Amino acid sequence: MRTVALDYGNRITLCEVRDGAVVERATVTEFAALTRWLGPQTGRARVAIEACREAWFVVGKLREWGHEPVMVDTTRVRQLGVGHHRRKTDRIDAELLARALEQGHIHEAHVISEARQALRLQLSVRRMLVQQRAHQVTSIRALARVHGHRVRKVHAAYFARALRDTPLDEATRALVEPLVLMVEGLDVQIAFCDRRVQALAAREPVIERLMTTPGVGTIVAAAFVSVVDDAGRFRHAHQLESYLGLVPSEYSSSDRRSLGHITKQGNAYLRTVLVQAAWTVLRQKQEDPLKEWGQALLRRRGARVAVVALARRLAGVLWAIWRDGTVYEARRVGLPSKAGLERAAQSLQFQAARIARASRKRIQSSRRERTAE
Repeated sequence: MRTVALDYGNRITLCEVRDGAVVERATVTEFAALTRWLGPQTGRARVAIEACREAWFVVGKLREWGHEPVMVDTTRVRQLGVGHHRRKTDRIDAELLARALEQGHIHEAHVISEARQALRLQLSVRRMLVQQRAHQVTSIRALARVHGHRVRKVHAAYFARALRDTPLDEATRALVEPLVLMVEGLDVQIAFCDRRVQALAAREPVIERLMTTPGVGTIVAAAFVSVVDDAGRFRHAHQLESYLGLVPSEYSSSDRRSLGHITKQGNAYLRTVLVQAAWTVLRQKQEDPLKEWGQALLRRRGARVAVVALARRLAGVLWAIWRDGTVYEARRVGLPSKAGLERAAQSLQFQAARIARASRKRIQSSRRERTAE
């Protein structure tokens, strides 16, 4: 089988190697021009491509043409030599990827299924519309304040209605009217996207199960499924939490270990909605083990640490529900883990040992005092 690598930039750079030697190079401006080297009539090839915006399309086309695409994990490309000695060009990168693929050194990234790709793209469209609406709402509030008016705080979905009910002078209302019309148009488009997401989510039975978790609605569950794709590709919850960038960064050496802020690797949107879900859990009225755990941490470490820690735990709970094919059970969440029980037992043993040593010291001291008398 042939060994080929593609580097995507402003142009597409192709490099093919055989037995460690470069046998073909090419640079094209669009993917269709690659048919000369990778079309359906060419010899079967393994093709390495870094994860990028075009990657899903390229992977699908290569499979359609009879090749074996290999998605490269971009977080590990430096280990392959990319960027060494301050030399990084499309030509060099393509050659390094091709050589690494031939030698079996590629860290392959997961390619999510087509159904999950469609779900993630629809969520992306919704996210952009929501962000645009939030920007317009902020702008309208600022313009109203310039003229001495304050619009009461409401959810962005109800902002246009609240503004209509706010007494504004004619000059202010005329000033913000174009932005208000834009917000109302965005409300319509977001509602349309919500219906599309609901339709796609209805095809995923796991989403309904995930939504039994406190704070988790359709958007959070759908985002989780669209990113994770397959619960079985993670061995344990911590591996998933690390994949989502919700674990602390670590700087360790032989004599010290230091933990910093979370790594923020992985999908930023899923981290955001998990943090929002964590806030919802902390603020809900009904009691729940997740809420109690989060509030206890909030009292000890503050809100910022508590909400991120709760988002991390939510990710683990959702993964376990998916893995086991079950639903959220507060009773099970409230049970201490095996690791937690082991740590508690070790703590009790340590405390018991300290009490025993202190007791022996008191007895020995009392004996010395009696002997001295």
